[in-house]
Amino acid sequence: CGMCHTLQAAGSKGQIGINLDKLKPLMAQVVLVVTNGNGVMPAFEGMLSSEEIEAVAYFVSTSAGQ
Repeated sequence: CGMCHTLQAAGSKGQIGINLDKLKPLMAQVVLVVTNGNGVMPAFEGMLSSEEIEAVAYFVSTSAGQ
């Protein structure tokens, strides 16, 4: 995620994707986008298990903007 997105909790400062600290997405939003992709962001369904996607979504949604 960090290659494209900024998320201070992960120490990432990507400039290609949305700044997750500013967006502060809800867990359901992260699950949807990570699973299905959005725009230039690829879908990770099949690459990550549903448990891994939920773990990423939980981390992003609870740490963004902290």
